Amino acid sequence: MTNPAQDPVYIAEDLIAEDIDAYLLKHQHKTMLRFITCGSVDDGKSTLIGRLLYDSKMIFEDQLASLEHDSKAHGTQGQNIDFALLVDGLAAEREQGITIDVAYRFFATDKRKFIVADTPGHEQYTRNMVTGASTADLAVILIDARQGVLTQTRRHSYLVQLLGIRNVVLAVNKMDLVGYSQDRFDQIVSEYAQFAEQLGMTAFLPIPISGLAGDNIVTPSANMGWYQGPTLLGHLEEAPINVARMADEAFRMAVQWVNRPNLDFRGFAGQIGSGAVQPGDAIRVLPSGKTTTVKSIVTYGGTLDRAVAGQSITLTFADEIDCSRGDVIVRADAPCEVADQFEATLVWMDEHEMLPGRPYLLKIGTQTLTATVTEPKYEVNINTLEHLPSRTLALNAIGVVNISTDRAVPFESYAKNPDLGGFILIDRMTNATVAAGMVHFALRRSQNIHWQALDIDRAAHASIKNQKAKVVWFTGLSGSGKSTIANIVEKKLHAMGKHTFLLDGDNVRHGLNRDLGFTDADRVENIRRVGEVAKLMSDAGLIVLTAFISPFRAERQMVREIMAEGEFMEVYVDTPLEVAEDRDVKGLYKKARAGNLKNFTGIDSPYEAPEAPEITVNTVALTAEDAAEQIIAALLAS
Repeated sequence: MTNPAQDPVYIAEDLIAEDIDAYLLKHQHKTMLRFITCGSVDDGKSTLIGRLLYDSKMIFEDQLASLEHDSKAHGTQGQNIDFALLVDGLAAEREQGITIDVAYRFFATDKRKFIVADTPGHEQYTRNMVTGASTADLAVILIDARQGVLTQTRRHSYLVQLLGIRNVVLAVNKMDLVGYSQDRFDQIVSEYAQFAEQLGMTAFLPIPISGLAGDNIVTPSANMGWYQGPTLLGHLEEAPINVARMADEAFRMAVQWVNRPNLDFRGFAGQIGSGAVQPGDAIRVLPSGKTTTVKSIVTYGGTLDRAVAGQSITLTFADEIDCSRGDVIVRADAPCEVADQFEATLVWMDEHEMLPGRPYLLKIGTQTLTATVTEPKYEVNINTLEHLPSRTLALNAIGVVNISTDRAVPFESYAKNPDLGGFILIDRMTNATVAAGMVHFALRRSQNIHWQALDIDRAAHASIKNQKAKVVWFTGLSGSGKSTIANIVEKKLHAMGKHTFLLDGDNVRHGLNRDLGFTDADRVENIRRVGEVAKLMSDAGLIVLTAFISPFRAERQMVREIMAEGEFMEVYVDTPLEVAEDRDVKGLYKKARAGNLKNFTGIDSPYEAPEAPEITVNTVALTAEDAAEQIIAALLAS
């Protein structure tokens, strides 16, 4: 039994009774540990969290009030009923779908405050585990003593290591159901240690527990005298916090916004990611590389003589230099890297597979830019850690890829600085987060390739041809009439003395794209290559006509964005599927319906019709000649 004179709960209650102001001041200056509980389904995560909340007896007032109200409402009292109510609350949230995301719980002891992330154990919700772990200082990996080390145990351990969490507790739960057997505990720890060594996990703390019975959660277990280590809460109270480690690194601060309340003040606000800063320090703004010194450090409470990692501040500069949201302020003599290509690990979090070459939005630090992912170098087999060849990544897959961004971005490896090395990928059409990534290093080729300035530019190429460069992009189902109409348009333009070139889908696949098939990933790469070729031709001053199904809006938007303003004209050849299938000039629909032609657009592969094309031609209502005349009229008028 705990001696009340030594129990931190009683000490805290005494301090509250004697001097509430002193207690609040002490509570305000407690450190905060963020940790995650993870593992397989039904390993007892919610029960463990409930036990921590109840046995710590320092649950926040709203939680205590809720428990007391529920206890009275049920006409019950006592520890078992209160604990059951708290655990039932967590279970109810899971039933409502809340823990399908991440459920956070807040509690405190006399020594420290805590935020715990309760993440679902199902494999399909691995993405939610990544979300919870991304800000954690410590991970509690639960194992059911009856089940031992499972695939999901390995998956979560791999992700914990990948996300840079170095303080890991292996909580072997439900020891009461195996008779508190030391042999069973040792067997599980030995098996896990072998896997941890493969991961490069240098250390972990194994603790035998029973979340339901409370063994080794807050107080040492009388049932496991053979275990002499700390309790789970005891370890949580002493574990190091990441922000303390980051304080020893070089100064880094990503600019969140430019603060300019009046003409006499211009400050750059953000949260310090690592290191420390003080007035007079020489700093550098990346990616521009401009240098100056810190004039002052401003906060809501006044100016500071020094600020450290974790603090939100506003810096003013001694000189007027350009700095905006997304830039990174660093110590002048210790800058981070700047590159537009790097290697990274991706955890794919979307039900639709990753498509190499497709443009995604990449959010890193405080800036968002466009990025494309190459074909994966390899995918990781979670059970064996074997590197497997792969052309794409499916839901919950983990792979190493190269990433290219549309402009240079300041970054550090995730292992060194999670704030500047961690990123997410966002689908540009749906705004859904599709992946979480960790940067490894910049690709050397990104530092060796530089843009060469040329004297004859695209405007000069177009002017000598007495025309405006254009890309006329025909899109529609197979058999809609794209190639027929595009061919008529080119003949008419050629007769007018215009300089043109027609890129046809079938013709390009005889050469440039002969290595590509018709999977979604290959279709994306097909359009990416054609888009780059069309851009080069438009740089030469040509009117470029392209006739491709180009089924996905994202790739058509990508091509539009790489062209000069106003030089991309999307032509939607709108033909109903039944009409195109009835024409079936090449016999492709017949093969697709018979199952002899896979991934055929309109049958077993989707077509995403344009939402706002410059021109729509209905080939049911118009002849090919009439459609061509309409397109030429719009082209010459633009």
